[in-house]
Amino acid sequence: MTASCGLCERGLEHGYLCPGDTLALAERLDRAPRLYEALAAFLHPGGRRPELGRSRPAEAPLPISEPAFNLRGPGGIVGVLEDWRSAMQADRGWGQPAIEGTIGRRIAVAARALSINLEWIAASWPMAGAFAEEIRDLERDVASIVNPRDPKDRPRRLGYCPTLLDEVLCGAVVALLPGRTSVSCSWCGAEWPPEKWVVLAQAQDDNKEALAARQKEAATPASGDASEVRPSRV
Repeated sequence: MTASCGLCERGLEHGYLCPGDTLALAERLDRAPRLYEALAAFLHPGGRRPELGRSRPAEAPLPISEPAFNLRGPGGIVGVLEDWRSAMQADRGWGQPAIEGTIGRRIAVAARALSINLEWIAASWPMAGAFAEEIRDLERDVASIVNPRDPKDRPRRLGYCPTLLDEVLCGAVVALLPGRTSVSCSWCGAEWPPEKWVVLAQAQDDNKEALAARQKEAATPASGDASEVRPSRV
């Protein structure tokens, strides 16, 4: 009986995943940590993160993009990768992997563990096609947020929020979302209706050095990103 690729259904002499789809899967796994980081801009504007220890003057509003929030959470990219790694190790007769570190670190570890087992996955694992399909769909979900095909679906960045919080510049990204005519800073809550956009633009030049300093500070790596572990999907 002739075998076929579990993803594209091309005929194979043996195995469960064709060379082309195996290579594509390897590339997607390699990109997984960067996809996670790319989604950060749609959660905490300007890269600023609450785990850095900064306080907010008011209760935090909802994230800019709820799908981005879900993909970066324990049920998103990290959950998918760790579920498949767990299933792969179980089917190879190995013990369950240790889960520790920040979500970003866990994504990198799980993606790497799956990558170094791709030869076995493609040749010997009946779940290879389902695995490759879910990783492909996961990347598409991220791309639909960070790089929509239709330009009208992309947020329009207006600049950085110049609001002073306890004499410190907010510095969060202010972006106009599709279908909206007014924006508000998702960090401090400052409102920026269209009639204030000229003021916002002028503030970018007036506060250029301070804004640059805030963005440099935001790029500092964070720690302490613990979250729950999902049960195996397979």
